Amino acid sequence: MHKLFTLLLCLASLAGFSQVKGTVKDAQGEPISFASVVIKNTYTGTTANDEGTYELPIKQPGSYTLVFQSIGYKTKEVALNLKEFPHTLNVTLEDESYKMDELVISAKSEDPAYKIMREAIARRKENSAKGGKFEADFYSKAIFRVKNVPKSILGQKIDFEEMGIDSTGSGVIHLSETVSHLTYEEPRNLKEHIIANKVSGDNQGLSFNTARGTFYNFYDDYIDFGEVQMVSPLAKGSFGYYKFKLEGSFEEEHGYLVNKIKVIAKRNNEPVVEGYIYILDDTYGIYAVDFDIKGYRIRIPVIKNLKLQQNFSYNQGNGIWSKNSQTFDIDAGLFGVGFTGLVTHVYTNYKFVDTFDTGVFTDEVGSFEKDSNKKDSIYWEAIRPVPLSHEEITDYVKKDSLSAKYDNPAYRDSMSRGRNKFGILSPLMGYDYYKNKDKVYTSFKYDGILQVPMYNTVQGWNAETKLAYTRNDARDSLRNKYFSASATFNYGLAEDRLRVQGTLSKNFGKIGYVYLKGGNSIEQFNNSPAIDPFINSVSTLFFKDNYMKLYDKQFWGLTYSRSPFSFLSLSYGIEYQRRRPLYNNADWVLIKNDHDYTSNNPLDPFNYGSAPFEKHHIWKAGIAGSIVFKQRGKYITYPGGYKSYIEQVNYPKISFGYIQGFGSSNSNYNYSHLYGSGSWSESFDNKGTFSINVKGGKFFNGDNIAFMDYKHFNGNETHVNNGGTYNNVFNNLPYYRLSTNNAYFELHTEHNDNGYIMNKIPLLSALQWNLVGGYHHISSPDYKSYHEVTVGFDNIGVGMFRIFRVDYVRSYQGSTFIGDGFVFGIKLLGGF
Repeated sequence: MHKLFTLLLCLASLAGFSQVKGTVKDAQGEPISFASVVIKNTYTGTTANDEGTYELPIKQPGSYTLVFQSIGYKTKEVALNLKEFPHTLNVTLEDESYKMDELVISAKSEDPAYKIMREAIARRKENSAKGGKFEADFYSKAIFRVKNVPKSILGQKIDFEEMGIDSTGSGVIHLSETVSHLTYEEPRNLKEHIIANKVSGDNQGLSFNTARGTFYNFYDDYIDFGEVQMVSPLAKGSFGYYKFKLEGSFEEEHGYLVNKIKVIAKRNNEPVVEGYIYILDDTYGIYAVDFDIKGYRIRIPVIKNLKLQQNFSYNQGNGIWSKNSQTFDIDAGLFGVGFTGLVTHVYTNYKFVDTFDTGVFTDEVGSFEKDSNKKDSIYWEAIRPVPLSHEEITDYVKKDSLSAKYDNPAYRDSMSRGRNKFGILSPLMGYDYYKNKDKVYTSFKYDGILQVPMYNTVQGWNAETKLAYTRNDARDSLRNKYFSASATFNYGLAEDRLRVQGTLSKNFGKIGYVYLKGGNSIEQFNNSPAIDPFINSVSTLFFKDNYMKLYDKQFWGLTYSRSPFSFLSLSYGIEYQRRRPLYNNADWVLIKNDHDYTSNNPLDPFNYGSAPFEKHHIWKAGIAGSIVFKQRGKYITYPGGYKSYIEQVNYPKISFGYIQGFGSSNSNYNYSHLYGSGSWSESFDNKGTFSINVKGGKFFNGDNIAFMDYKHFNGNETHVNNGGTYNNVFNNLPYYRLSTNNAYFELHTEHNDNGYIMNKIPLLSALQWNLVGGYHHISSPDYKSYHEVTVGFDNIGVGMFRIFRVDYVRSYQGSTFIGDGFVFGIKLLGGF
């Protein structure tokens, strides 16, 4: 009964706050979704919901002219003399009729649309600048639905009630609203202040559907869709990507002629839109857009189609056409599960300016008003420009009821007891304990002993398990108190040896983090980065190539880290190590058995009793740091003062460090090592991404140091890699061939065209592959310079499963060719 009462209360309040309301329908009586409703020559307006229902917040009696507009329908003006409220006004819009001047078309003549588009492109900067500086109010509503969700996935039962869907696996999984104030200056300055946000079923939630990230301006050359830069039909080079066709013209309510132009992709797999753009005949500005964006074109194949519509309205007072609404209609699916979404944006109360005062645009690009997520239903009914549909009202009622149930302490305790129950198989399969009480999060995790075993020739079959405890006190969002303790257990069957190591870490607010670690571990000589244990297990068992070389380390150490400035991170550490050689203890192979395993000595691979160093102990002290220019410049301030920094990938990151080895039982093993690196990545619109990684260093007093302290370059003899960006690997270099204790320089460059070239090649464009090229280099006084040149294809696969990459690699020592081969990349390997 209380649910019915709440539903009736919402409907009653909806009517009470309405001033002018009604329904927009077509000539057949069907509702017109997302029709725009604006008071003529003002920036006061709204958008109908997906049921065609609208509400317009007119507060004062008087004479008004309302303009009803929707793509594909004739714009309609209705004059009103309002004396009392609420006032109901239902409107019917007729289909737009388009006229075409009589044309004489010959084989050599071009469609009239090209002349219009040339003018629109020539004047796009002028048209964009007319409305390029403003403040405005913004409203967004997002609703996402699923269909046919299975009752379980990989044996894990899906809780339909918790998801808020019905017994058929269908229903609304997300509903949220946002009200904010925007300040904008073209081309890139956008500042958004969130006034109110609401997430169905989560009274503490922060909605993600803000203006940032979807502020699309088709006067720009490119539209940012994350990994892909879509080419705008008004881009300078758009004729290389699109064909255009004039389908007719009509006269809008102010007497301007509007041209309806069909936008057609020249090549199917380019990052382009398709649909219609409506261009004004006098200024050649945008009147509206109605585009379809295919998921494979924005490299999100789970999306079948994304329909994007924008409507613009005119103000005779200043002569500016301004965007009043933007909608997204999303159709997606995966493994038989359907996914749809509707996102509505409304822009109102524009205030255009000639210039902004200094200091308006700062590093803070987004902020939340205090208690923005705690506004009550009365506030929302008064401020919401787009009325809720019956489905949305029902979802709010249902999810709020579920939220109250889940927030009940007795229910949470009951669920925790069920979740945290220790079962009969927990000692074997693992166990998780989790507790949340008043934003104090406590967890304990045990991995179990039935882990996937690995194989190497020192330990034979080996397995690892871990115990971890964490406590995070988040009651103060600015000063989180965090503590963790963990212990890792590693057992090698052929060695018959158990190694245990542990770590304690704690933060002290602005003072920084402290880490204490110690125990016994088995380490690789080239430990940064190490050879992947899974890849080594496969190469050892199947091909008898035991690339991983290991030594035993007992240690304890203390590390302290902090960020004294937003752009600078520093860490200081000291560690005691006792290191001893290890030897092969296993020689079993699964398939290939036509040669011997190499020894565990990378310097003498066929001397099975030798070691690359003698047993010793040593102390190490060091400092390491990183500088990220501008990475922490732009930020969003969340409730409670927490700042989320936005990464700026087009600025370099510089790292540096110094290591001092001292107090060794073998004085020859004492040394100094100074090193540094710089990395940078830049996307060139739709032309791909370029990345570079430069490293260098110098050893002092390092002539006879232990081999694990050398600089080991990241080689690869497996011909398999993780399929990501290869800006830190030499894919044709044996692991220890160029290891050095002298000065060194290392360079990696790579360019991924993101389909820019491949999409233009007939037949090959259907593959949707990316062309990748790279160059890699090592210099050291000990050797002639080493070079690798690579070319390959990324994004290989079928449909949404594009996880493969293939590269051809040629390597040279000086000017001498020393080898080539293919490298196969699988992105899933990053998870091992």
